[in-house]
Amino acid sequence: MATLFDRRDFLVTVSGVLALAPPATKPKRLAAAVTVYTHNSHADVIVSKLLQGFNLDDKDPRPALELASLYVDQVGEGDLSRSFARKYGFRLAPTIADALTLGGKELAVDGVLLVGEHGHYPVNAKGQILYPRRRFFEQVVRVFRRSGRVVPVFSDKHLSAAWADARWMYDTARAMKIPLMAGSSLPGTWRRPPLDTPLGSVLDEIAAISFHTLDAYGFHALEMVQCLAERRKGGETGVAAVRCVTGPDVWKLGRQGRYDRRLLDAALARREQKGRPGRIEDLVPEPILFLIEYRDGLRASIFTLNGAVGEWAAAWRVHGQATPQATLFWTQEERPLGHFSFLVRGIEQMIHTGKPTWPVERTLLTTGLLDALLTSRVRHGVRIPTPHLAIRYKPTHAWQPPPPPPPGRPLSGQ
Repeated sequence: MATLFDRRDFLVTVSGVLALAPPATKPKRLAAAVTVYTHNSHADVIVSKLLQGFNLDDKDPRPALELASLYVDQVGEGDLSRSFARKYGFRLAPTIADALTLGGKELAVDGVLLVGEHGHYPVNAKGQILYPRRRFFEQVVRVFRRSGRVVPVFSDKHLSAAWADARWMYDTARAMKIPLMAGSSLPGTWRRPPLDTPLGSVLDEIAAISFHTLDAYGFHALEMVQCLAERRKGGETGVAAVRCVTGPDVWKLGRQGRYDRRLLDAALARREQKGRPGRIEDLVPEPILFLIEYRDGLRASIFTLNGAVGEWAAAWRVHGQATPQATLFWTQEERPLGHFSFLVRGIEQMIHTGKPTWPVERTLLTTGLLDALLTSRVRHGVRIPTPHLAIRYKPTHAWQPPPPPPPGRPLSGQ
């Protein structure tokens, strides 16, 4: 049986052409800038795979990427960066510019990895943690401009809390021809069963289930839905309006036919953690619902069901087919958190080819969706038109069923 992330098993598609990941020749050198570097932080489960291999055990397989330098924005209790620098020999940089230049004057790395997740940062009225993602990117751009050249950049999760900042990052990357990629680990993770929306199909509706906070996990749910939606006929056309509804009104909208209850039930049926028995309405008295109206008529509903759901799943209906399809987006909630390895593989592909493995437009759209949906929530569920989200693109990456996950270890262990 193949083991996870054996190189011969990693397949991507670029413009519909199936290809192997780049051969493991000379590793490319990366500079990383992270908010914090503590055990199980995003920095740990992404950057540490460059140091310790995909399975975080100091063994092969490992990406053809070398961590040359690291900037940490907040160093405090539990920091791993100092001990790791001594053990693995990378540069600890006092600034992002120093990380990119390796202490010199010009750009000296082959790629940049930005991880703006975790740490102590302000929270706005909409519940968004104001991670310094734009600030990190701005400092990278300054080095690029001074050096007169660019290298690929990956920015973890959504581009920014604020739409204006996200749009600035995207527009700047396009103007400077910076290969830019971002996003969630969910689009690449295991699916149970291994299903995808048929490429070029007409989709009537998508429903998904999520949990935890809206800013952090709601974003993952949006990326899960979007990686399914973008495969429909004509590709992505953008979103016309959104709405965030909470409490009993969520179930009321179902009785009124605003969403297809059969799709919700199909997504719920894919859970592996069944939890307490009973009707979902009784188990979750305070649900939260994201309603998304696409410009071409597709509808999507994302249910955050804390208390009854601790997994991500989605269901969809292809036009003309009576039976919905549904799958669980399974994540490994043990070390080495193998679903993050799909992100690292995508980053590796981009650094070696100079081309984003999946379209950054997906994450530009999900960033804008989350910002608008949280605005709707603080405005008590008002419908928010989103003409600024008329974002068109076509998918450039096709999900493939991965090999089985590696053996898990407790999250508390190193």
